[in-house]
Amino acid sequence: MVDKIRETLRESKVARWTALGIVSFTMMFGYFFTEVISPLKPMLEAQLGWDSTAFGTVTSAYGWFNVFLLMLIFGGIILDKMGIRFTAIGSALVMVVGAVIKFLGLSMAHKLGVSASIWMASIGFAVFGVGVETAGITVSKILVKWFKGKEIALAMGLQVALARMGSFGSLFFAPYIAKSFNVAAPALLGAVLLCVGLITFIIYNFMDRKLDHQIRLELEQEEPFRMKDIAMIVTNRGFWYIALLCVLFYSAVFPFYKFGPDLMVNKFGINPEHAGIIPSLVPFGTMFLTPVFGSIYDHIGKGASIMILGSVMLLCVHVVLWIPGLNSVVLAVLLVVVLGMAFSLVPSAMWPSVPKIIPEKQLGTAYALIFWVQNWGLMGIPFLLGVVLDKTNPGVAAAKYAGENVKYDYATTWLIFIACSVLAIVVSFMLKAEDKKKGYGLEQPNIVK
Repeated sequence: MVDKIRETLRESKVARWTALGIVSFTMMFGYFFTEVISPLKPMLEAQLGWDSTAFGTVTSAYGWFNVFLLMLIFGGIILDKMGIRFTAIGSALVMVVGAVIKFLGLSMAHKLGVSASIWMASIGFAVFGVGVETAGITVSKILVKWFKGKEIALAMGLQVALARMGSFGSLFFAPYIAKSFNVAAPALLGAVLLCVGLITFIIYNFMDRKLDHQIRLELEQEEPFRMKDIAMIVTNRGFWYIALLCVLFYSAVFPFYKFGPDLMVNKFGINPEHAGIIPSLVPFGTMFLTPVFGSIYDHIGKGASIMILGSVMLLCVHVVLWIPGLNSVVLAVLLVVVLGMAFSLVPSAMWPSVPKIIPEKQLGTAYALIFWVQNWGLMGIPFLLGVVLDKTNPGVAAAKYAGENVKYDYATTWLIFIACSVLAIVVSFMLKAEDKKKGYGLEQPNIVK
């Protein structure tokens, strides 16, 4: 009888890979909007009068509500208590609302004034950040639900690959869209795509409902989530090593999307219209490599070692990018390719490792707590980069708005990326030591034979 119950949709390769494809499209559109103004910093300075602090403020707003209002933690609790379907639709709606507010802040900049425009765009991005991060933890739990004991790292790698395709689309195409229309046009496109993402989440809900009907016995036998489970999560040392690695590693990558295009203009002499092309190679490379490394983890293991290798590669990239006087475009391309490899290695092993450390009933909250820690970096590092860049380059933003051909010196600012990379290496070694001590199985394959 039990064997028959277990013959469910998730045993069908077609069904579980279809579920993966459906939810991945929503995240792809979410990541498109996340980076939608990242390659536009020179245009925003020239057309709207922003400086680096303003740009850093708007890009850091992504984490405001998640961090200070604990919205991500509430989202994880809601996910564990209310379920996947409710949380998926709710998070998609919040993404759309935030995207529309940010678009209005950009499109009405000349009517609102610089300060009001910056704050409206920031609030919109903060609302969007709540939605997309909650959607992210929801999709993570969806993939565990469908792929645990199967090709979970490959599935998560493919989901990440499609999400990076969204980042690539923004970094590569947003400057051309902005030049053809206006600087707000890419945000409008992103808002429209998020409406499509809402529809794909609705479609997934029908599959999820059918699967829950098939596994209702499992669901009835599963212990419900309780608030005391949070204490069990936060007292787990392995959880904290994963969370710290996540915030440190991502703080040296995602803010690069924001400031990397401007670095290409100011240090490597790239035309602002093409500023996003070289940084776009980071997500472009991860589209292909993350599933490959995920498959290696599924079949061979070595998850903790993979995370160490990726962190070391990250440090090497930022150190060479920092070295004053090295401004070869060919070198920049090579470094970004290596950064893409590093960004494939760590997430491909990090996210599938969480279910080895945390019980499934606590996964929603655990992912939410990890994302909450991550949002401290996604909020704080871009703001810090913008402030340091302005402080070490006084008068440059005003000169650019006045039409002068001046450049930012990024040497001091880039030390922030280097510091995050060094700390990521330290934490990744600590995680491997904890795995050896506790026997989480991070070095073991994911597929149960």
